[in-house]
Amino acid sequence: MNICNLLDIQLPLIQAPMAGVQGSALAIAVSNAGGLGSLPCAMLTAETLRSELDAIRAGTTKPFNVNFFCHTAPAICSTTEMAWRETLRPYYKELGIDPQTIAAGTERTPFNGRVADILEVFRPSVVSFHFGLPTPELLKRVKDFGAKVLSSATTVEEAVWLEIHGADAIIAQGLEAGGHRGMFLTDDLTTQMGTFALLPQIISRVQVPVIAAGGIADARGISAAMALGASGVQMGTAYLLAHEATTSSVHRQALKSSSATHTALTNLFSGRPARGIVNRVMQELGPMSVKAPAFPLASTAIAPLRAKAEAAASGEFSPLWAGQNTSGCVEASAAEITRALSQGFKAY
Repeated sequence: MNICNLLDIQLPLIQAPMAGVQGSALAIAVSNAGGLGSLPCAMLTAETLRSELDAIRAGTTKPFNVNFFCHTAPAICSTTEMAWRETLRPYYKELGIDPQTIAAGTERTPFNGRVADILEVFRPSVVSFHFGLPTPELLKRVKDFGAKVLSSATTVEEAVWLEIHGADAIIAQGLEAGGHRGMFLTDDLTTQMGTFALLPQIISRVQVPVIAAGGIADARGISAAMALGASGVQMGTAYLLAHEATTSSVHRQALKSSSATHTALTNLFSGRPARGIVNRVMQELGPMSVKAPAFPLASTAIAPLRAKAEAAASGEFSPLWAGQNTSGCVEASAAEITRALSQGFKAY
């Protein structure tokens, strides 16, 4: 099925949900411009989720997407947590932070029944997931109020699994993509492929529409993805400098600097592989550390370092999420960015 018909959108362009750098304003702007705006919800409280959904309903009559994580919440291991904090101790000392004041915990919770209760009231037309899909019972609740379901696959095996388990369309997330890898059937990073290697292989194995994501920065990249058979594209990095994005000043500066050409997968900021611009902590500890607690627990101990450094206009301890291709990052309205990107669909 044509992705525009499936999702009831004008352009087969999905704005990637990007927690920490956007809220409802970006989603509204992209939906109003003809694409599918997305709201990242994994870090939102129930109250904030309701508020953001109210804002979207007030700001657009077009379809929009809400995105959630489907990870299994890990138990807090005091031994692992202490070892992680010991690894970070030199930085605590340098920045004047007492690690004893840092409480354990996390802001990221997996999709659950309480969230489903909220969605049943607002009935968003599209619900997407990262790290697989929720339980069959929760997925049925989402489908019962009429939502189309999307999820990310980083391997052919994940794509086949998603189709079997109820995804209406699959996002083929290439290795170039910024932010968290959607991988959920394996932890082996050697299984991860680039977008244009992964895309045609997934298309040949599933019947549902396949959306390309990762390293697509402009209209030319969109045309290339569509030529390979993609039903649409999902783009996040291209919107990081949009006026409606809440991207921090240190993150914006990094995106506009030469350092944006050097990205890497790292688990230092959350405990799970995610692509960001290489900074001091990634260089000194190595981007991937066996000492980092399981996702999302690693974020707790490093968050105070980020806050202290950013207060001094430094992003050396921040997750500067970005894809490998930042050449499409422009400071403009989301509507202007969407219009420019739409040229990539002209032949399709």
